[in-house]
Amino acid sequence: MLGYRLALQNGSTPLNASFNGPGANGEVLFGTSTVNSNYHITVLTQPTGPAQTCVVVNGDGVTGTTDVTNIAVTCTTNPARFAYATNRGSGDVSGYTIDAASGALTPIAGSPFAAGGSPAAIAVDPTGSFAYVANQGSSTVSAYTIDRSTGILVVVPGSPFGTPIDPTSVAIDPSGSLVFVTSGSGGTVSVYTIAAGSGALTALPGSLIATGRSPSAAVVDPLGQFLYVANKTDGTFAALTIDPTGLLSANAGSPFAAGASPGALALDPTGRILYIVNTTPNTLSAMGGLPISSAAPVAPISGSPYATGTVPTSIAVEPVNGFVYVANQISDSVSGFKLNGSDGTLTALAVSPFATGLQPSAVAVDPTGKFAYVANSGDGSIEAYTIDPVSGALTALPGAPLATGTFPSAIAISD
Repeated sequence: MLGYRLALQNGSTPLNASFNGPGANGEVLFGTSTVNSNYHITVLTQPTGPAQTCVVVNGDGVTGTTDVTNIAVTCTTNPARFAYATNRGSGDVSGYTIDAASGALTPIAGSPFAAGGSPAAIAVDPTGSFAYVANQGSSTVSAYTIDRSTGILVVVPGSPFGTPIDPTSVAIDPSGSLVFVTSGSGGTVSVYTIAAGSGALTALPGSLIATGRSPSAAVVDPLGQFLYVANKTDGTFAALTIDPTGLLSANAGSPFAAGASPGALALDPTGRILYIVNTTPNTLSAMGGLPISSAAPVAPISGSPYATGTVPTSIAVEPVNGFVYVANQISDSVSGFKLNGSDGTLTALAVSPFATGLQPSAVAVDPTGKFAYVANSGDGSIEAYTIDPVSGALTALPGAPLATGTFPSAIAISD
């Protein structure tokens, strides 16, 4: 198991057992019952981050005088179906189908799909049903329904939805019920609820909260309890608690030092280490002490910061074999690192860096950990790579990169 928030039930009664991330693998106590009681264990909620499909084996029976030990839950990661790239220059979104076996991309019929002015960021909800694009130039979010068979994007009624000025990033909580949008000029983040079924957004009253100057990126922890925001001008990151209604509050001590010019964020698979791309010093910072508590200080972990290429702009964490990739816009490369375990420390891959097209602006990995995708803003292209599961090496798929629109800025993967 890799995902988070798996929930099981006995009949119609939810089990209290917690199943979150790789730490949930192994023997787990589901619960207790009286002798000669029927049990029927099934999946109540499938895990996300990455999205997986879990099944229960030997989930039916009658309790006796000894422990029931043959119930098993097996989970498989849902393969990627579609990739989407926002194009800042042409004001649209390029869509591609992903071949689950080879990783190859094929343009989706009708692509590119119209967006707003200068689309800067994109996020797909955990179910793969909706996509949201932050339009920096028009101060809106474009919302789309994703056709699960074809990948075609269909505009949600009421879209685009207004945001504070200069939206720079968009993030979605793992329940698929909340959207977070940062305002670069406003120094804030705002929250929107997602209407079940339609995907329409409604601004959550009272949700606007200050983060710091020039927020550039946001990421939600795997359990949907915390939001982290990079503040590029301040060189800080804000740590915010998400309450059950979606409202945000700053954690004690927030914002925290993040190194100069933090421009992109990612969490390690445990959600306890925050990786911060520092654009100006050409480094990758790794911050421990998450989630925020009085027990452990927020501070760089051992070895941080790590050297990258020139002007790093984007980061992706591969959750299966534990690799981290950073796109370097000026050196036309991707730096690769190996995650060394639960402490979050990194080691540069022996075969890193990896050549890309001109001015790579975004990197993303598919949830199965087999493929990586890089958008190149300098030549308007997207390129697919295989990931070696042992060395982490990226190898470009045969054939030329596929065209995007003008100045691609971000990539999102949908299962």
